[in-house]
Amino acid sequence: QVQLVESGGGLVQAGESLRLSCAASGSILSINTMAWFRQALGNQREMVAAITSTGRTNYADSVKGRFTISRDNAKNTVYLQMNILKPEDTGVYYCTADIRAYHLPQSSKYYWGQGTQVTVSS
Repeated sequence: QVQLVESGGGLVQAGESLRLSCAASGSILSINTMAWFRQALGNQREMVAAITSTGRTNYADSVKGRFTISRDNAKNTVYLQMNILKPEDTGVYYCTADIRAYHLPQSSKYYWGQGTQVTVSS
């Protein structure tokens, strides 16, 4: 069994910062790419940022220069530092990770967290 648990969401004003964390736990052999997605009310889920196991990163154009993704491989944890938040950043933020688990060692799959709400007021 593999679980991803996010934390760090909340209500902030425009221009402020938040840091999200997502810890993976369970029968984990290895973790490849880890990423953050978000979903605003009435919109499709969209990729915000991703990071490979070697530290290569990719960002949505809308967050470049404001958000930073990082990971601690020893803790199986990925972070999202969000600065200069805007009202359009409001949504539920989901963590996902491509994980190879002990009970399925021949392949990997993406697991998802339950999401954490981020609300940015103007």
